[in-house]
Amino acid sequence: MASIAGIISQYGKIDLNSTKQLGKMLKLMRHRGSDNTVIRTLTDDRGAMGTNEINLTPKTTYSTSMNEPPYILFDGELFNERADDQCDVELFREYYEKYEKDCFKHLNGSFSCAIVEKDEEVILARDHVGARPIFFGSNNGVFYFSSEMKGLKDHVQFDIQELPPGCIYSSKKGMKNFDPFVPQLPELSDIHQTAKTLRELLIDAVKVRMDGVEAVSLSGGLDSSIIAAIAKEYNPNIKLFTGAVEKAPGPDLENAKLMAEYLGLEHHIYMITDDDIKNFLSDAVWYLESFDEDCISGIISNYYVSKKVKEYSNLVFVGEGADELFGGYRMVLKNPKVKSEEQRERLAKKLLEIAYNTALRRLDRAWMANGVVYQTPFLDTRVVAFSEKIPMKWKIYGEKQVEKYILREAFRDMLPEKIANREKLRFAMGTGMDDVMDEIIADIIDPNEFKHRPKAAYGLPFASFKELYYYDEFLQLFPPSYEKQTIRWDPFK
Repeated sequence: MASIAGIISQYGKIDLNSTKQLGKMLKLMRHRGSDNTVIRTLTDDRGAMGTNEINLTPKTTYSTSMNEPPYILFDGELFNERADDQCDVELFREYYEKYEKDCFKHLNGSFSCAIVEKDEEVILARDHVGARPIFFGSNNGVFYFSSEMKGLKDHVQFDIQELPPGCIYSSKKGMKNFDPFVPQLPELSDIHQTAKTLRELLIDAVKVRMDGVEAVSLSGGLDSSIIAAIAKEYNPNIKLFTGAVEKAPGPDLENAKLMAEYLGLEHHIYMITDDDIKNFLSDAVWYLESFDEDCISGIISNYYVSKKVKEYSNLVFVGEGADELFGGYRMVLKNPKVKSEEQRERLAKKLLEIAYNTALRRLDRAWMANGVVYQTPFLDTRVVAFSEKIPMKWKIYGEKQVEKYILREAFRDMLPEKIANREKLRFAMGTGMDDVMDEIIADIIDPNEFKHRPKAAYGLPFASFKELYYYDEFLQLFPPSYEKQTIRWDPFK
C-alpha cells in the first residue's frame, strides 16, 4: 500500500513549482508510506507525480513505473498469475499495455491507480470493493489527484470528488464504470457443501496473503477469530493484537483473551485511556477526513491497535468484510421494516457497495495513520463473488435468525464454542468506546448547543452533539466544501 499524488496540466505549462507542490502533497500523506518517496517531474513544466511507499515484500513495495510514458502510480495488490520475479506494478503495466483501459476488468486484486499518458491525459481507477481511496479535482486547467483529501486541500477548494469503487475517470473523457473481474467458482450445492467450499476459499485467501504478515488484529469477534485461526496454520508464531477502553472494557476483550488462549499465541493488548482519546480527537478527524461519530469512535480504537502493531510489523490481517458478505448487520438486515427476502438481499448488496464509506474508511485511515498495511482476506475476489451466490436464508438462518450462520458452520471446529456462537456487536460497542465518548465530549462542548445547530452547512443532520464538535474540528482542518464527502446512508429512506 502507498499514497499517490499528481499535479498534471491539461493545457500547457504550469506557473507554480509543481515538483515543490507535489512534495508538500506527499508530505501531508507521509503516514501512508514513510519509507520511500518517489517523484517524477514532467517535461516543459507540465506537472509532477509521485508516491510514498512502505517497505513490505519485493512483490508489493514498489508502486511506480515512471521510466517512460505511460507513467503509472499503483496503490494495491494483485493476485493474477505472473513471472516469478514480477512485482505488482510491473504486472499492472503488462496488463495496461495489452488491454489499455479494458485492463481493469482483468485484474484480480485490490487497487487504486493513476496513469499519465503522453498527452497528459490522467486515468484513475479503483477496484469494485474500494478499500484503497483516491480523490481528484481541477483548478485553472490543472488536474490534481491524491490518495487522501488532505493532499488536495491547498489546491482544490471546491468540487473535490472521491472516485467511486468500480470506476474509471479520465481527465479528458470523464467517468465510467467498468466490469468487475469474474473469478472461476465452484457451483453452489446444499448448505453443508457450500459451507465447506466457503471454508476452502477463505483459507486460500489467507494463504496467498501470508507473505510478510506477522500480526492479526483480534477484536474477539467471530470474523477476526476465524482469520487468526487460519493464519496460525501457516505461521505458528503470528502475534495477536487487541484494543479496549481502560475505563469500560467491552465484551470483546474477554473474548479476545479467550481466543488467544485457545490458539496459544502471543497476545498484545492496548488499553485506551481517557487521555489517549482526548489527545487524539483532532488527529482522528484529520486522519479520517470525516466527522461521522461512528467512524470517529472506530478510528480511535483501530489507531491505537495499529500503533502497537507497528512495533512488530508493517503488515496485519483484519477481519473486516464478513459482515457485509454474510449478513452481519443485524440492525439493518433483521430490522422489522424488512418485509421480504428480496428486500433483505437488496439491503445486503447495498451494504457491500457502500462498505468503504462505513467500516473500510475508518479501517483504512486508522491503520495507514501508522503506516501499517492491512490485509482483508474476506474481501478476496473469490470470497466476495462466492458470497453473492449464497442465498440470504443461509446467512441469516432459521427461526432464531442467526446472522452469519453459514460462516459460523464453515469454521465452527476451529473456534471455541463461545466465539462460534457469539452475537455480532457494533465495533465501538464491543471495544467499550461507546460507553466513554459521550462523557468525554460533554466535558468539551455543551450538549445543548446541538439544539441550536442541528445541521452542517451543506445540510447533513448531526447525529448527536458529538458530531457537532467533530464538525467544528473538521472546519479547522479542511475547506468547508469537503464536508460533502462525509456520507451517511439510511437504509430505510
